[in-house]
Amino acid sequence: MEQAQDDLLTRARAWLAEDPDEETAAELRGLIEAGDTAELADRFSGTLQFGTAGLRGEIGAGPMRMNRSVVIRAAAGLAAYLKAQGHEGGLVVVGYDARYKSADFARDTAAVMTGAGLRAAVLPRPLPTPVLAYAIRHLGAVAGVEVTASHNPPRDNGYKVYLGDGSQIVSPADAQIAAEIDAITTLASVPRPSDGWLQLDEEVLEAYLARTDAVLTPGSPRGVRTVYTAMHGVGKDVVMAAFARHGFPTPVLVAEQAEPDPAFPTVAFPNPEEPGAMDLAFAKAAEVHPDIVIANDPDADRCAVAVPDDGGWRMLRGDEVGALLAAHLVHKGAQGVFAESIVSSSLLGRIAEAVNLGYEETLTGFKWISRVEGLRYGYEEALGYCVDPEGVRDKDGITAALLVAELASVLKEQGRTLTDLLDDLAMAHGLHHTDQLSVRVEDLSIIANAMARLRAEPPTALAGLRVVSAEDLSRGTATLPPTDGLRYYLEGDYKARVICRPSGTEPKLKCYLEVVVPVAEASDLTSARVRGQEILDTVKKDLAAAMGL
Repeated sequence: MEQAQDDLLTRARAWLAEDPDEETAAELRGLIEAGDTAELADRFSGTLQFGTAGLRGEIGAGPMRMNRSVVIRAAAGLAAYLKAQGHEGGLVVVGYDARYKSADFARDTAAVMTGAGLRAAVLPRPLPTPVLAYAIRHLGAVAGVEVTASHNPPRDNGYKVYLGDGSQIVSPADAQIAAEIDAITTLASVPRPSDGWLQLDEEVLEAYLARTDAVLTPGSPRGVRTVYTAMHGVGKDVVMAAFARHGFPTPVLVAEQAEPDPAFPTVAFPNPEEPGAMDLAFAKAAEVHPDIVIANDPDADRCAVAVPDDGGWRMLRGDEVGALLAAHLVHKGAQGVFAESIVSSSLLGRIAEAVNLGYEETLTGFKWISRVEGLRYGYEEALGYCVDPEGVRDKDGITAALLVAELASVLKEQGRTLTDLLDDLAMAHGLHHTDQLSVRVEDLSIIANAMARLRAEPPTALAGLRVVSAEDLSRGTATLPPTDGLRYYLEGDYKARVICRPSGTEPKLKCYLEVVVPVAEASDLTSARVRGQEILDTVKKDLAAAMGL
């Protein structure tokens, strides 16, 4: 035991000796001096693992936290990978949000790239992730890095890597970069000049805004009135500029959440999907009576939409917005392939099939959706929409907001609403009712144990419906590479489906549920929604029991 503690302290002191950040150095020094071996053991139990989501974790000292030492190593590993791929001298674009340490991490990345013989360009200020994704292709870069933790809690930050096609990395690039990171022994071996990279000006943002012209139909209605919240993130200025550029009424801002604030003081979790996150937006809507409410997450790659509902406001599910945008694009004559992740509603496939458009399912994440050949539109239920893949090969909460605003404006001119169009889709294709069982944990072993229990003792029935098909997605399928997930199809006319998987970005176990309730006429819609929710509520209860939760 004593030898193990000595080894732990030796590793901590070696890390401290190299830490370039006085803030995290002081934090680590305090832990060493206090002899807090439990906390030190947690921080030095391994290293943050670099994967297809890049890096994401809590800010703090040590290799299991997000800090400048970890970022410098990650940047050096990425640089080595790019050079091994023949990109010596290539351009790497770096963007960042307004979270704690984001600007520091971006500057370190630029310094490492420059020191490695690559060229680096840093976006002019904290900007939405889609602007970085756009800039990669616009500037002919070989890679891009976005420093962001998206909608994670305030204590977190992250490091998202894109390659030159403008898409996020996938296997085997992630493993190859991780191997290069592991090969770095000391920070002293990583050259970091104090200058030599390009600080971009507003031209790249202007080019992105000009590209948004492609999303809208010239001369289309633009009359929708909107309440908008940036959720304390970086979306406000770009959204306001985009709405002004295209002649929409100026959105009414949720003032308390309009400006970037890494503390996210008004929300427990800065994610529009989380309970309470939209309360201030709904209060503003009750005050000014807009047609719709739009929210971005902090890095503005996601877009949430809310509609009037029985005197209040209801946030639409990501699957509902996904179907609405698909229907709008079909109406606009879109050609190409519609794609979605496997956890998203099967309604998209029905919409595409009805007009003879291509359709594909992918694994979860836009790193997969964006790679679909011939992609015209892609979405996933977690509020992510790619409506202009030629401009941004990733989810984009800015262009999605514009397209939602155009659709709502078209319907408004007709005396109709987004809810009316959802009813039309239910009548045409059946009511695709979705829900989610989401369990946030502190102890990640709870997730592993729940998945292991499902694999060892798979449910034979849920909500009284027999499980007719059970797939362990970790083995892959005829159309999908392996991923940690389980998929069940249930018997009967409701085409009920359940998918369980660990979240790739948060400490959550997520189960995605869907039933399809036939609807013969408009008067059946209310009872169909009630019936759909009854089934899913029972499925949730039975599923939780099967997982031991």
